Amino acid sequence: MTESAYPPISDQLAELESAQEEGRRKMDWAAQHMPILEHVREEFVADQPFAGERIAMAMHVEAKTAILVETLAEGGAEVAVTGCNPLSTHDDVSAALDTHENITSYAKRGVDDEEYYEAIEAVIAHEPTITVDDGMDLVAAIHEDYPELIEGIIGGAEETTTGVHRLRAMDDDGALDYPVFAVNDTPMKRLFDNVHGTGESSLASIAMTTNLSWASKNVVVSGYGYCGKGVAKKASGQNANVIVTEVEPRRALEAHMEGYDVMPMSEAAEVGDVFLTTTGNRDVIVEEHFEKMQDGVLLANAGHFDIEIDLEALDDLTVDRYEARDGVEAYELEDGRRLNVIAEGRLVNLAAPVSLGHPVEVMDQSFGVQAACVRELVDNGDEYDAGVHDVPDELDKEIAEIKLAAEGVAFDSLTETQREYMGSWDHGT
Repeated sequence: MTESAYPPISDQLAELESAQEEGRRKMDWAAQHMPILEHVREEFVADQPFAGERIAMAMHVEAKTAILVETLAEGGAEVAVTGCNPLSTHDDVSAALDTHENITSYAKRGVDDEEYYEAIEAVIAHEPTITVDDGMDLVAAIHEDYPELIEGIIGGAEETTTGVHRLRAMDDDGALDYPVFAVNDTPMKRLFDNVHGTGESSLASIAMTTNLSWASKNVVVSGYGYCGKGVAKKASGQNANVIVTEVEPRRALEAHMEGYDVMPMSEAAEVGDVFLTTTGNRDVIVEEHFEKMQDGVLLANAGHFDIEIDLEALDDLTVDRYEARDGVEAYELEDGRRLNVIAEGRLVNLAAPVSLGHPVEVMDQSFGVQAACVRELVDNGDEYDAGVHDVPDELDKEIAEIKLAAEGVAFDSLTETQREYMGSWDHGT
């Protein structure tokens, strides 16, 4: 391991002991509701599959994530972890993680850009053999600045839509030099984490931050992927009028046939009360849209990075800026209209002051897949070439089966006759 000057969280907090206790309390609550990781942890403790491995992680360091971090450490790995968003870390949870003999946590809330990347470099200084990422900043930093470490890396796993987009672009350019599982693209991630997790937590964070109702609001959801579908469904369920903006014709048609209004952002800007971006792309809401918006609108982002709402352009239009509520920045325009930005345009379900991220149960599923992918890399890493890989379907099903068993839900299986029928081509009419 090379030396890093950036200190772990335990060297950065004044009230360390109380922080550690509070972080552990949060983690204990999360663990009670994460039966998948409990099952996986028992296997890892018994088998020690990661003995001798060094796992580098850049994640949203809060209670649910901490259970995954500890699960990997309990499996024998030396784990170094930092945040993947400057506003999503819970310092107390980070401090609690840092007490584990196999874990070093560098995650700290509210760091500036320079500190953010110094912490990533501190994690990389542990010379990882496996990476677990949320947004791909860790993978990018290794490839750009520490390519000499790549030969020693078995592979990695990527949690989120934005990170997978970046990885696939990197792979298309022939620039991704070790295998990475696209955890985001599995059914166990998309159907639950993206739909229910993003939908519920984003709307809850906005409601708690603003103390405003969803009923009768015109809610503009930008992007109708899995996250957008979840936001639209949950907003509709709370009696909002949902408007969808899309660039992909089939998704636009799907939203239309689900009963939502579909229109360009230039039209939605005139009628929306709340705008929530879920695209993973940049410049979704820009100057021409700000100029059309009503006084008092809410602007929030549920994509990974703070680039979906063009805050620089908004700032240029502004004559005054002030904190309207904790976590809400009001941008007052020359004509007196106020556009309210929540959580600085960062991931609203994690970066708003009251945010707690996705519900525990859905993260248990996604993190169960992450843990299974790390185990797969250790067991069968030689079978995967450099590039982006789908998670093996049997691993995804394994996690679903663990969850169903924990919930006491039984389900059918194919008979041999059915299996033979489904696997043959010569059965005619």
